[in-house]
Amino acid sequence: MAGLGVAKGEVVAVLLDRGLEFFLAALGTWKAGAVFCPLFSAFGPGPLKARLELSRARVVITTASLYQRKMTTIRAALPDLAHVVTIGEPGEIPAGCHDFAALINTVAPIEPVATAETDSALLHFTSGTTGTPKGVVHSHRTVLSLLVSARQVFELSPDDVYWCTADPGWVTCSCYGIIAPLAAGCLSVIDEAEFDTRRWYGILKDEKVTVWYTTPTNIRMMMRFGAALARSYRQNSLRVAASVGEPLNREAVAWGEKALGVPFLDTWWQTETGAIAIANRIGCAEPGSMGRPLPGVQAAVATAKDGKLHFSTEADAVGELAIRATLPSLFSGYLNDPARTEASFADGWYLTGDQVRLGANGCVWFIGRIDDMIKSAAHTIGPFEIECSLMNHPAVGETGVVGKPDLLLREVPVAFVSVNPGFEAGDSLRLELLSFARHELGTAMAPREVHFLESLPKTTTGKILRRALKAKAVAEPEDDDPAPLPYPGRFDDE
Repeated sequence: MAGLGVAKGEVVAVLLDRGLEFFLAALGTWKAGAVFCPLFSAFGPGPLKARLELSRARVVITTASLYQRKMTTIRAALPDLAHVVTIGEPGEIPAGCHDFAALINTVAPIEPVATAETDSALLHFTSGTTGTPKGVVHSHRTVLSLLVSARQVFELSPDDVYWCTADPGWVTCSCYGIIAPLAAGCLSVIDEAEFDTRRWYGILKDEKVTVWYTTPTNIRMMMRFGAALARSYRQNSLRVAASVGEPLNREAVAWGEKALGVPFLDTWWQTETGAIAIANRIGCAEPGSMGRPLPGVQAAVATAKDGKLHFSTEADAVGELAIRATLPSLFSGYLNDPARTEASFADGWYLTGDQVRLGANGCVWFIGRIDDMIKSAAHTIGPFEIECSLMNHPAVGETGVVGKPDLLLREVPVAFVSVNPGFEAGDSLRLELLSFARHELGTAMAPREVHFLESLPKTTTGKILRRALKAKAVAEPEDDDPAPLPYPGRFDDE
């Protein structure tokens, strides 16, 4: 980095899949005092251009193949981009690009650039499931929260073999795939290949993984293959299995114990919080809940009254989850957007945008994103509660629930479902699911429609992309079985 003239505080964007070079790029960026900005390799030229323009990245590190496919048409429009470093075989390095291997082999060791705890270290772009992309900046002091939370939740130590399956580009990979395990001094497993059920079970067993951090999507995909396959790998070394990204239902938690020998511990945090803030922990878990605030983290619910926000920590309080803004890893702000940053805070609290209920035993229960709440007649319905109920039906592999405009009730819940192997999507199953939901949830909360998709649209980090489902719900006439979305795979930031 120093040889390329990268100055302290400048942004180095990394467009790579999971592999050794990704980790080297991150560590080299921080050693140079620069800001590490991972980008999803699934992005096309348009999203990449937007993020590189906003970040004013000085350097991009990518592969020769990704550069040729995604950057050749946009590079001339990026005046701040001084260098592109590419990874490839001899003869594959594009004209105008540096050879990653040649730079590594010729560079002289340097001392790390001195940085302060408040200096910027990380930049992640996130759009969530309903908003527009925004750059979230974190400082070097984030490492403190990451180390402490890894010890509190995973009891991570140098004796552990740790595997975080998060994709590069996602904040979880940067924070709990790179920084936390290095700070804890443990051995990390890196799997360069894409998801494969048997290989993943094999990695857990053969690499003697003791702590595994993955996503609900991956868990559901493994559940689809049944517990018998999992039990054939039951002789593993796991002592902790944890989940991140979206709420995990009780059935998935229990399946972990039945199939793998340990229950999944759901954790809650956001790109903005920079580290786990609420979690189920070993010996202190409530399946289906977000868990309890970690020691040192103060959580409350914010409710509006008389035009003012009021913060409560009383049992059964319902409102927007707020985190006291003393968390070391809390974001420094949104890049070049002070108004949005200011709107995220009130009276020393960070407002998360998640609607929750505080349980009597200290657990926090997720209701839904405030933007995702379904307003139906006099009811405010959280989609997650409906999804959890539908997941209890053996035919349902995955489901996403959104609100559909209704002239009489304002909105009605609509469910999109992908079915498990051995079940056939069609009118018979649709009627069965509608009846099942009404019996379980009552007529006020049960979905009015069920549509079948081969796979649900997801973000790059595996969260259900509700805005795509919402658009589909509005576009589909009632009682018509919609065709699969044109892009059923992963896209978008978070």
